[in-house]
Amino acid sequence: MVESNEKQRNLGCSAGGGRDMGIDGHRIENGVLDKQNDGNRLGNCVSGDELFGENERKSEKDNGNPSADEISGGSHGFGVENERNADGSYIGTEFFIGGGDLKSEDGGELIDSSSDKVEGITAAAAERNDQDFSVIEIEKREIYVQDSENISSLEKQDENHDFDESPSVNPTTNGEEQFLLPHSLLPKPEVPKGLLKSPSNGEEFHPMERSQSLSENFPVDMPSIGKYIRDRSNSFSAAIVKRISSLKETDDRKSNNPSNVTEIHLSGLKVIVQLKKDENRDLGLKGRISFFSRSNCRDCSAVRLFFREKGLKFVEINIDVFPLREKELIERTGSSSVPQIFFNEKLFGGLVALNSLRNSGQFEKRLKEMMGRRCPDDAPCAPVYGFDDPDEESTDAMIGIVRILRQRLPIQDRLTKMKIVTNCFSGSEMVEAIIQHLDCGRKKAIEIGKELARKHFIHHVFGENDFEDGNHFYRFLEHEPFIPKCFNFRGSTNDFEPKPAAIVGQRLTKIMAAILESYTSEDRRHVNYIAISNSEEFRRYVNLAQDLHRVNILALSANEKLAFFLNLYNAMVIHAVIRVGCPEGVIDRRSFFSDFQYLVGGHPYSLNTIKNGILRNNRRQPYSWIKPFGTGDKRLEMALPKVNPLIHFGLCNGTRSSPTVRFFSAQGIEAELRGATREFFQRDGMEVNLEKRTVYLTRIIKWFDADFGQDSEILKWIINYLDSTKAGLLTHLLSDGGPINIVYQKFDWSVNR
Repeated sequence: MVESNEKQRNLGCSAGGGRDMGIDGHRIENGVLDKQNDGNRLGNCVSGDELFGENERKSEKDNGNPSADEISGGSHGFGVENERNADGSYIGTEFFIGGGDLKSEDGGELIDSSSDKVEGITAAAAERNDQDFSVIEIEKREIYVQDSENISSLEKQDENHDFDESPSVNPTTNGEEQFLLPHSLLPKPEVPKGLLKSPSNGEEFHPMERSQSLSENFPVDMPSIGKYIRDRSNSFSAAIVKRISSLKETDDRKSNNPSNVTEIHLSGLKVIVQLKKDENRDLGLKGRISFFSRSNCRDCSAVRLFFREKGLKFVEINIDVFPLREKELIERTGSSSVPQIFFNEKLFGGLVALNSLRNSGQFEKRLKEMMGRRCPDDAPCAPVYGFDDPDEESTDAMIGIVRILRQRLPIQDRLTKMKIVTNCFSGSEMVEAIIQHLDCGRKKAIEIGKELARKHFIHHVFGENDFEDGNHFYRFLEHEPFIPKCFNFRGSTNDFEPKPAAIVGQRLTKIMAAILESYTSEDRRHVNYIAISNSEEFRRYVNLAQDLHRVNILALSANEKLAFFLNLYNAMVIHAVIRVGCPEGVIDRRSFFSDFQYLVGGHPYSLNTIKNGILRNNRRQPYSWIKPFGTGDKRLEMALPKVNPLIHFGLCNGTRSSPTVRFFSAQGIEAELRGATREFFQRDGMEVNLEKRTVYLTRIIKWFDADFGQDSEILKWIINYLDSTKAGLLTHLLSDGGPINIVYQKFDWSVNR
């Protein structure tokens, strides 16, 4: 029977959620339509025979659209097992059109849909209604599914509660209505996974995937679209709530964690960041803490360490780096002793006063009393970057003649000994220029030329002699081909009177020691190269390194020479890491140790030439067949006469496996080298495994085994620099007469940042 029009007015579609399909508000149960709904029926549907023929004609034209038989699987019927949604997918409702027996979706028996079995169909439909699932049979009718392009128009119809009764068609062609169809290759939207639920058990329902979708118009189930929007909104809201909850939990953890430690969890990595406390702000300090210091001063290091442990900001004025501030120190304190601590403009005292106040527990109270106000202008000021102290340097007596010769001599490329030498002049040309300028004899001019060569203003192109008159070729120091590789050369040579090499070395050592005290860890194993490169101390060191251009190295004693080149090597490594960068491979390491050079005493010195040529008495470096200095090289005169194996533990090449960086004094060089060696072996340079009878040694000993001797001699030599535990184990292995295995540790070439 047909229900009344007063109950339902709008056209509805079943979407698998318990909704029945009706035409103009009427529910179809017996497959028979009331006459009063014929107009509505004809407005929304066309007879199955007509549409079937129409589909056959269109399928011939468009090979991408299947025929009605292909879709339904019957002779003249149309069957859809799943209702198609607006996005092109199908939902659980079944439609059967025409004859034929079909099996129900829930696995029931076959249903005969012929006209004489209306009562059975009605019972099946009633049972489906009880399960919130509708089966609708329309005899010999085809229902066209609405494409997703018409969703917006259907939404508008749903808002007005009045669906359009006539489908939109193109103008008639040859008296036949032609439907506009989307192209078969156009993509169809898919319903997101998990959107649909099975009507029977509520589990996720995965619609049947079709190779081609229906292209006819069919009313869209607006409640399903609304449900989809509600589900997406609920998911989005749940995500927001979950995020807010996680933020609250994070805030709770932060509030419960008094240590101000933030944990960052990454894949395979856990990073713990501890914020640095600003003690000055916690104590309410407004002033400035400053103290005067010197390099390599134990009391100054103790004061520096105390302020760092307290987290107090301070200004250090090292009078070895800023020598003019020593006069200010004497004026304020009456003496030049350090350390001297100032709270604002008030003198607090030295290390003794600091320790007594700390032990009494009154340090913070006294600190607040003295620094409760801002720092006045008469307090010791912080060092300013970029300003050099005026140095009392005297101009070289020969600089006037040198400037004249630079202008008058014909400097050009010449051919000699089957070689082309660049930027040179002959000895006779220089003698003529000196005679013309000074109006002196030729003998006097030759003596002046020799003096210029001794002061390294000029050099023979092959280094054969100092200076001779005749057809010998010479060049100025700034024209040497190695000059571009010298990183302490800045445009021109230092024309001032050369200072003694010992004094220059001491000044460089004091500045570098101050750098280490300020920009390295307490154990000197980690160096902050970035902070060093931006510091005033390093800027002054680079300027001071120009004094090395023409220093007289031969005037140094053996210990002074040893300390000078040890300190120069360690300083050059820091400079090289800052300017060139850390070497990453074997080729880069060779370039790092060979191409980074300093101009010292008129000659170039690389890290390799200092270590293997000077300190190791011109011995070959590992895996090389060539000595650093060839025959006739002037730098051979600088080489140490005897190799001290302890030098290997005083040289830091900027890596993690190398000894810690340090600087030495000429007076205590032997004791300082022994201390450096003992520290290296006690740290991780040597290990003993008694069970395996194996000794693990640093690879430095293997590379330079010529400096240490045989294996048995090396182990006996090492005992003198081990702690009691390692020395006892090694002594036990050596005394029992058994074999001892020596394994060399892997060398870590990463930078000691």
